Amino acid sequence: MTALDLSSPVAVVGTGTMGQGIAQVALVAGHPVRLYDTLPGRAREAADAIGARLDRLVDKERLTGADRDAARARLLPAEDLPELADCALVVEAVLERLDVKQDLFRALEGIVADDCLLATNTSSLSVTAIGGALRNPGRFVGLHFFNPAPLLPLVEVVSGFATDVSSATRAFETARAWGKTPVACADTPGFIVNRIARPFYAEAFAVHEAQVADPATIDAVLCESGGFRMGAFELTDLIGQDVNESVTRSVWQSFFQDVRFTPSLAQRRLVESGRLGRKTGHGWYDHGEGAERPEPDTADKRQPPAYVVAEGDLGPASELLELIREAGIPVRDEGDDDQGASLLLPSGGRLVLADGQTAGEYRDFVYFDLALDYRTAGRIALSASQETSPQVLAEAIGLFQALGKQVSVIGDVPGMIVARTVARIIDLAHDAVAKGVATEEDIDTAMRLGVNYPLGPFEWSRRLGRTWAYVLLDDLHRRDPSGRYAPSLALYRHAHASDSREGTS
Repeated sequence: MTALDLSSPVAVVGTGTMGQGIAQVALVAGHPVRLYDTLPGRAREAADAIGARLDRLVDKERLTGADRDAARARLLPAEDLPELADCALVVEAVLERLDVKQDLFRALEGIVADDCLLATNTSSLSVTAIGGALRNPGRFVGLHFFNPAPLLPLVEVVSGFATDVSSATRAFETARAWGKTPVACADTPGFIVNRIARPFYAEAFAVHEAQVADPATIDAVLCESGGFRMGAFELTDLIGQDVNESVTRSVWQSFFQDVRFTPSLAQRRLVESGRLGRKTGHGWYDHGEGAERPEPDTADKRQPPAYVVAEGDLGPASELLELIREAGIPVRDEGDDDQGASLLLPSGGRLVLADGQTAGEYRDFVYFDLALDYRTAGRIALSASQETSPQVLAEAIGLFQALGKQVSVIGDVPGMIVARTVARIIDLAHDAVAKGVATEEDIDTAMRLGVNYPLGPFEWSRRLGRTWAYVLLDDLHRRDPSGRYAPSLALYRHAHASDSREGTS
């Protein structure tokens, strides 16, 4: 099954930001495009707005004047639904209400030809439920674009329970012909991106609610250590707290209130107070005119330790040893140690990579957070208990400062910030593959392109090692047995697969 022929008309119903963006994508690709909106005059206004954006593309030399004029000639506002009768594809981008969408597609089914592909751009509703209102749900598919549709490359092609393979394939190939990067996905709450991205927000909010770090510090650690483009607090202020919380609540409810997707009470309070982010001037941060962005908590200068002793294999943090040597600090290698992988400091304290345990469980332990790349990371978070020796903490701070890092000291929280976030993302990704939601490759593509993650979940998993996420989450689950951190069966099988193969070889 191939993409729609460029001579085939495409209709977009709903002329808000997403509808206009999708229409522009189809138009620039070469299709005749029909715009329809239930409000009189809105389709004409949308056509004018798209025309103005085409003008800007010409000004930026991304489109020729001739191509713009041809595109404008192919763009037609429609006053009534019957004007869409000859379209080969109709994409809906209307209000996120099941009854509204079902009524629209029932009406369309009586107008368009039997081979017309019907698609919804829903981000939170069930594609199966919307298509269930149709006489022929086999031709119904989800085409979830990301905002702004003309710029962001990802499109989630969602197959409902009754969607024909031929319909999904045609939608997939059409999105690719439009210059997008499509990924195939089963109809599951949140699809790929909004399902697997939940921990990025949830764990940042949980650390904040635990009173161990403030939003500015958590955001700085996620960006400067974890390599994420924006921190969770800054990003949700940009998205809108009401919008982000609504998606979280929808996924949580759709999974029958699964504790892994529980919404944040702190975010609920923001929404209730009307502090929705940039659009209202205040969210987690103050966005009013002249407001200063709070600075992350950063430790004062400390002296580095005279030496460190490497005990055991530091795993994902092994590159620290080379950096420490380059900084002129002697590293003594003591090999394996019964206390696990750590860096022993002259004061007797130990530096340990975040593993889901707490510093208060051990004498003079200081945990350090996961980094995407310890060489290029600009900031490292440390976690210590109230009983940790000040000298031990000072040596730990001084060590990372000697490596050129800013250091943020947070409270004693298991899994810290980056580590627990990445582990939970990896877990949800493995669970999604095991349940037939999408392939590993499509999930990695979706998370990199849809939310700009530095690595896809399976790229993280391969880099960190087969057992890393499972061990961290299992430790977290023992300390918080609510079920929020319980590793999935899929992650358990993944973590133990290599051991079972070695045992039979």
